[in-house]
Amino acid sequence: MVITATNITFAPNYKTKKVSFMYAIVDIAGRQTKVEGGKFVYTNKLSGNEGDAVEFANVLLTEDNGTINVGAPFVDNIKVTGKILGHVKGDKVIIFKKKRRKGYKKKNGHRQDYTKVLIESIA
Repeated sequence: MVITATNITFAPNYKTKKVSFMYAIVDIAGRQTKVEGGKFVYTNKLSGNEGDAVEFANVLLTEDNGTINVGAPFVDNIKVTGKILGHVKGDKVIIFKKKRRKGYKKKNGHRQDYTKVLIESIA
């Protein structure tokens, strides 16, 4: 099976079936994120427990079957709903500062908190 961006070709009979995916650009915790139904995204840590439903009303753009709706600043009557799958931490980031020949060295690091959200619907 060969998969391309918008067409799926099945090997046995070589027929092409056009498949489209609806997506939206959503403002989540101050960041613009592209979301699709059935997929999950990592966002900055959100308040809520694992299994809670979340709703994002700040939808900036939607695309469905080639039809693009751009908001000014937000698209009316469109909401993205999801479910919190859990709270996770990102990779460790090391910050190392040094000034040569001065004996100055500082090492610091942190791990960012993220929330894993499963996007259930765009409506």
